[in-house]
Amino acid sequence: MRRRDFITLLGSAAAAWPLGARAQSERMRRVGVLMGGDADDPEDLARLAGFKQGLERLGWSEGRNLQIDVRFAPGSAVQAVAEELIARQPDVVLATATGLVAALQRESGTIPIVFTQVSDPVGSGFVTNLARPGGNITGFLLFEAGIVGKWLSMLKEFAPGLARVAFVANPKTTAFDYFLRAAETIAPSLSIELVPGRIETAADIEAAIESFARLPNGGLVLPADYSTKLHRDLVVTLAARRNLPAVYGNREFVAAGGLMAYDTDRPDIFRRAAVYVDSILRGSKPADLPVQAPIKYVTLINLKTAKALGLAVPPTLLVAADEIIE
Repeated sequence: MRRRDFITLLGSAAAAWPLGARAQSERMRRVGVLMGGDADDPEDLARLAGFKQGLERLGWSEGRNLQIDVRFAPGSAVQAVAEELIARQPDVVLATATGLVAALQRESGTIPIVFTQVSDPVGSGFVTNLARPGGNITGFLLFEAGIVGKWLSMLKEFAPGLARVAFVANPKTTAFDYFLRAAETIAPSLSIELVPGRIETAADIEAAIESFARLPNGGLVLPADYSTKLHRDLVVTLAARRNLPAVYGNREFVAAGGLMAYDTDRPDIFRRAAVYVDSILRGSKPADLPVQAPIKYVTLINLKTAKALGLAVPPTLLVAADEIIE
């Protein structure tokens, strides 16, 4: 048999092999995913699906050349879950928030980590700088500090008589001081007195909001934070009870009855994160992949809540809204 005929025959035979047999020749790679909250949260599940779809478009298929180990970690169990995930020796880990990245960092200084919902990675000690992370961690900012100017101006536009704003979040689970410093710089230009509300538990949240509401002309700013998200029904109830307009950095609050949110397009961040995970699986180092800023944002307004608070929705916000709940 001539060499050319033999090669043609061999190629035809390979094409006829079952997909499963060909998959055995591919190296199986392992990706860990660490997310906060509950495994049945529809928003988190949608983001996770977007991440997986992004990997599929880049040539990675679960069961063929990729295994994805997903873990959801409630607040009290984060470190234990991070330890268990790192023990599986993944090629790269996707983590979704500051507290989760910190837990993973304590477990490994070598396994690549890509974050999707961290706002101050330099201040948190995850990277040396945004352009050259310098270690085993890189990823995508959830918010830049200047976002607080947008939150405060939205509140002022909704309630022109606003004079005081409580800034409520848990310093352990969000970049509290990072946002607070920016808010303290911007607030005077809007004639707003800023009141820090450092909380951790549901009892802290209730005490902080009830105490703040004793004086008039107040409003609330709640940046994206696992602790307040966990108790979002309580937060929304207290804001309604005390007639406090509030703006949130997490869209889920508006669906729960909150007034408005200005959030990043999180599914977009997860799709972009798939590109970094793919790059690392193909040999790139996190130290060489710059931390990227968000590029898409969404505005949500709850008209029913605005009416209950006696507030007219400013036309500019109404036009800008990506989603309106009636």
